Amino acid sequence: MSGVTGSSRRPEQQNCNRAEMLRRLVCSDCTLSFLIEAHDGISAAIATRAGFEGIWASGLSIASALGYRDANEASWTQVVDVVERIVDTGDRPVLVDGDSGFGNFNNARLLARKLHQRGAAGVALQDSRFPKMNSLVGDRHLLADVSEFSGRLRAVKDAVAEELVLVARVEALIANQPMEEALLRANAYADAGADAILIHSRKNTADEILSFAKKWDNRLSLVIVPTRYHSTPNSKFRDARIAAVIWANQPLRASIAAMRSVCERIVADEGVVGVEPQIAPLEEIFELLEYSELANAEARYLPGPT
Repeated sequence: MSGVTGSSRRPEQQNCNRAEMLRRLVCSDCTLSFLIEAHDGISAAIATRAGFEGIWASGLSIASALGYRDANEASWTQVVDVVERIVDTGDRPVLVDGDSGFGNFNNARLLARKLHQRGAAGVALQDSRFPKMNSLVGDRHLLADVSEFSGRLRAVKDAVAEELVLVARVEALIANQPMEEALLRANAYADAGADAILIHSRKNTADEILSFAKKWDNRLSLVIVPTRYHSTPNSKFRDARIAAVIWANQPLRASIAAMRSVCERIVADEGVVGVEPQIAPLEEIFELLEYSELANAEARYLPGPT
C-alpha cells in the first residue's frame, strides 16, 4: 500500500492523477469497474490492500460511523474532514457521496472546492431536496427541480472544471417516478456537464436499472449501486455496458456485525480470551498504517543516542 507518508508528489499532482484514474473507472463502458465504500482511514487502507481500484466515500457509512443518521445530520465540514483521512490513507481515487450538495448551487460548489483541496478525485451529487433522506428508508423522497439541480451541476463544473469527476445521481426511480422522468433528468444533467450518471433503484431485481440502461443507449457512462439487487450476475451489467458498480455499505455492515459479536462474547465471558482468535492481531493495524515508515523516518531524522 502506498500511503501519503511515502509520497513525494505535490497535492495538486496527486489530485490530477487520481481524477484521471477515477475517470478511467467511471467514464468508460469498455470494462466493468468496482468501487467499495470506506468511512474512515482504516477502512480505506483495508479496501486498498484488498485490491479495489477505487473508493466510495459513502454518505451513509460516514454518517453512521460518526453516530448520525443519513439525513444530512452530519455537516459537510465533518464529511470533508473524514474524506481527507480516507484520501491520505491510500493511493486509490476517492469518489465522494456529496448527497445533494448540502444546499443550493453555492453550497455545492463550495463543497466541491473543499473536496478537491482535500484530494478527492470526484463527487456524486443527487437530485434530492435538502435535507435528503437515505434512498432506502421510507417513502418520502422529494426531488429537486430539474433546472435548479442542473444549475448546481454547472456551478460545480465551473468551480473545479476537469479537476474533479462529477457524477449526477438520478433519484427519480427511488421517488417512484416513471422511467420517462428518470431519462428526462439524466439527459438534462448530461447537458449540464455531468461526467457520468448514477442511476439508483431500491428494487430487489435489476430490471428497471437494465431497462434504463437500454433506453439510455450509453449517451453517458452509467454507475450503479446494487445494494438491493446484489444477487444480479455481473454479466448482466457488462452486457448493459454499465461502467462501474459501487458496493456502498458492505464494509460498514461487516464491521457492525463483527463488533457486535465480539462485544457480546466479551460481556458473556467477562474476558477476551475467547475472542482473540477471531480478531485481527495488533500487528495488522501496525502494518496497515505503516508504522514501519515512522520507525525508518525516526532513524533518519531524529538525533542518535547521546
